[in-house]
Amino acid sequence: MAMALAEAGADIAITGRTQDTLDKTAAEISAFGRKVWTFKADMAVPAVCETTFERIVKELGAPDILINNLGNREVNVSIEAESLETWQRMIDLNLTTCFLGTKIAGAAMLAAKKKGRIINIASISALIANRGIGGRDYETGKAAVLHFTRCAGADWAPHGITVNAICPGLFMTDINKEWNEKNPEVIEAFLENVPMGRAGVPDEIGPLAVFLASDASAYVTGASYLIDGGYTLW
Repeated sequence: MAMALAEAGADIAITGRTQDTLDKTAAEISAFGRKVWTFKADMAVPAVCETTFERIVKELGAPDILINNLGNREVNVSIEAESLETWQRMIDLNLTTCFLGTKIAGAAMLAAKKKGRIINIASISALIANRGIGGRDYETGKAAVLHFTRCAGADWAPHGITVNAICPGLFMTDINKEWNEKNPEVIEAFLENVPMGRAGVPDEIGPLAVFLASDASAYVTGASYLIDGGYTLW
C-alpha cells in the first residue's frame, strides 16, 4: 500500500520494528521520487504506539492519509484455554492500536481543518469465524475495528474526514508465509475454499487503498471493502 500511494504521488511515513526492513522499504518508496520518513517502534505495545503517533504528528504535522495496518494472530488456542493476558495482548494488537492511530491522527486532521482519509485494515475474520483455527481474539478485535470505523466515520463526516476499512482475505504476506511454514494444513484448507483458487498478492491491495485515499472516494465513509478472492461468498 505504501508503494501504491507513493506511486500515486504521496510522501510516506512508515513505522516498523526492524530498521533494516524500514530502510529497504524507504529505498523503494524513494525510487518513486517521494519523501519518506521512518520511525522504528514496536507499535504492538499501546504505550509505544501512542508516543510514536504523537511524535510523527509533532514532527510532520497533520497527515492527509492514515493507514492503520497492524494486526496478527499469534496463537492457536481454544476459547476455554486462552489466558486473559493473551486475550488482552491480542486485542491491544488488533484493536487498541487502531484506536490510538485514529484518535491521534484524526485529532490532528480536525485541528488543521483537513479533509483527511483514514483507512483501517481489518480482515474477513471480522465477518466470519475461521474454521480450523482456535481462539477468537483476532476475529473479535477485527470485528470491533469495523464498528469503530463506522462510528468514527459518522462522527467525523461533517468535518470532511472519511474513515473506511479494508477486509483482506488470505494474502501471502511475510506473516502468512510464516504461518504456512508452521501450519500448512490451515493455509491449504483455506485455499480450497477460495473460488478464485489462489491467495492474494499484496500488491493487489494497493489500488484499493489509493481509491480510499483519493478524492474518488470523497462520498464514501464508514464502509468496509472485502478483497478475498470470493472466500466469503461460500
